[in-house]
Amino acid sequence: MGNNILIVAEGRDGNLRKVSYELVTIATEMAKGLGGAVQAVVIGGAVAKCAGSLAKTGVAKVYQAESAALEHFVPEAYTAVLADLIRKTEPAVILFPATGYGKELGARVAARLDMGLITDCTSYSVEGGTLVMKRPVYAGKAVAIVKPKSLPVMVSMRPNIFPPAPEASASAPIEQVDVPAATPRARVVEKVKKEAVAVDLAEAKIVVSGGRGTKSAEGFEPIKQLANTLGAAVGASRAAVDAGWIDYSTQVGQTGKTVAPKLYIALGISGAIQHLAGMSSSKVIVAVNKDPDAPIFKVADYGIVADMFEVLPVLHEEIKKVLSQK
Repeated sequence: MGNNILIVAEGRDGNLRKVSYELVTIATEMAKGLGGAVQAVVIGGAVAKCAGSLAKTGVAKVYQAESAALEHFVPEAYTAVLADLIRKTEPAVILFPATGYGKELGARVAARLDMGLITDCTSYSVEGGTLVMKRPVYAGKAVAIVKPKSLPVMVSMRPNIFPPAPEASASAPIEQVDVPAATPRARVVEKVKKEAVAVDLAEAKIVVSGGRGTKSAEGFEPIKQLANTLGAAVGASRAAVDAGWIDYSTQVGQTGKTVAPKLYIALGISGAIQHLAGMSSSKVIVAVNKDPDAPIFKVADYGIVADMFEVLPVLHEEIKKVLSQK
């Protein structure tokens, strides 16, 4: 085993997701402590563009696993490719994004290789030749410090915590990876593409979320308008999603998506512990709720005790005034 770090990049629609560039930033700093090189792998049906983008981030090498059989994310097939590459290259650390893709693939590969996996980390350090990772536990109420007994180890990092790596002056070599010819037992028979959203929730710098206080699907319309003005993503609490007022893909929380934007605006959200688990890493939290005892105020940097429908129009107009002056 060497001291290298292998990044498992994630692509979507032929482009790398922002979290892949964030992993490069993390791996570069880790490599300084471990003394190895940073490498990356991208897997898919047509990933030449993604591989080329990765090669310009300062990594030492990019592995490109490209095949028509990998056009769709079939975890069984992706696991076989990645596990084989890890066996051959023997990296000390394998970094995954803590996204749906990374959680599914990381768990499968860890089981296949009988390797340790530390998930959903938000901080790290290198001490004594190994990693010390920090990850939220108990729905974000505590932070666990995890130190693997030995390397190699797999780690998934939460998106939007670290800055993305800038483009480098030189381009790293790209090596083609042999893709096993075995046919997986599962196959994609149909792919239904949902309506595209303007801003991806998991990677958004600003998130505007609504909860039970929105009262209806129509109540989300001013939230969507504010999000559009801010160039933000729209989020929601489980209560709003379960009521059918907005799609499940917007749910933030323990059973939804975990977000860490620079600004999180919570409108009509009480702040149940399950919701806080998905957004407590936000840099600045603004909450509007008419209940002064709402738990959301315990984590909010700024709080307004009022009806969201009275505050929202005023807030929106003031934001538009500020933005128009820039």
